[in-house]
Amino acid sequence: MDADVLKNLTDPAVLFFFLGLVIGLIRSNLEIPPAIAKFLSLYLLMALGFKGGQALSDAGVGGDAVKVLVAAMLLALVIPAVWFGVLRRRINAFDAAAIAATYGSVSAVTFVTASQFVAGRGDPAGGYLTVALVIMESPAIIMAVLLATWVRSRAATTGGVGAYGVEKAPATIGLASIDAATLVPEAAHRSGQRGPDEVAADGNGHGAPGAPLSVKEVLREAFTDGAHLLLIGSLVVGAVSGEAGGRAMEPFTSGIFKGLLAFFLLEMGLLVARQLREVRDVGPFLIGFGIVVPFVNGAAAMALGSLLGLGVGDLTLLAVLAASGSYIVVPAVVRYAIPEARPSRYFTLALGITFPVNIAIGIPLYSAVAHALAG
Repeated sequence: MDADVLKNLTDPAVLFFFLGLVIGLIRSNLEIPPAIAKFLSLYLLMALGFKGGQALSDAGVGGDAVKVLVAAMLLALVIPAVWFGVLRRRINAFDAAAIAATYGSVSAVTFVTASQFVAGRGDPAGGYLTVALVIMESPAIIMAVLLATWVRSRAATTGGVGAYGVEKAPATIGLASIDAATLVPEAAHRSGQRGPDEVAADGNGHGAPGAPLSVKEVLREAFTDGAHLLLIGSLVVGAVSGEAGGRAMEPFTSGIFKGLLAFFLLEMGLLVARQLREVRDVGPFLIGFGIVVPFVNGAAAMALGSLLGLGVGDLTLLAVLAASGSYIVVPAVVRYAIPEARPSRYFTLALGITFPVNIAIGIPLYSAVAHALAG
């Protein structure tokens, strides 16, 4: 285990993440232009999807694929439900729903980093894990919005939300100092926000930024998010293009992949450093939550995957998916779907705490446990 942690910490891409973290913490003026950061995130999604499609085409959809996808769907539904029940006893219910959605969904960058780690150890995973990534993206959002809708309906009958949490959520609150929605450009409007052609209920043709989205709108946003569709489309392209397509794309999907991943993790280090300034609004309980819960979720995924007889690579990446928290797609949608929740809590937890914990310790730990279970 110690050797795995050391190997992961000395990986160039991970070292660039910590370089960005240090540079950000000393408040240097280094800044990655937003357009470049957006390109890098889109590149990683495209390359990840294409390589997953190629692997899926080679291996086919067999027994392991079905097992992984069923396990992924189960985890995506159970994780947010369980943590909502725990969190609403300590914090207001809207924050609880947003945080539960964040941890029920996944981090594509954590998954990419883990994929490189297991491949480097000679434990490649099936392309269906990329499909699992796609599957786990949306159910948590939908469940969180349904939970928030339930809280609003109950609050309407009791005169407030105090009965459903220790504290009442503020009526409106802005996003934390970093806007997650700017990391990936999906459309002319932010994910979760009405487009210019959609007339709001106020009859004036203007969106109502303080009003939560309807369940119908959230369902549309959850399943038509641009980053989500790019990943799915790249997966399909990789699967149907065949071996010749893989050879043609190899310089793009493999040759420069490691370098661009390192560049993106440098940007993530800068983002994490800036987001850590919001940790004062999180509190000791939620900080502990952000540290401990990934390992609990990862352990649950490990237990489920072990019962299904998954191999080391599949088991490791399933644990990584369960242990990660979304800091791009979920915050962008939840910001408008649950405006009562505080982004400085759910966004800071996922990006500022859980992401570096998984990058530094989680990935090698899940791999070591997977080897022990498989052995």
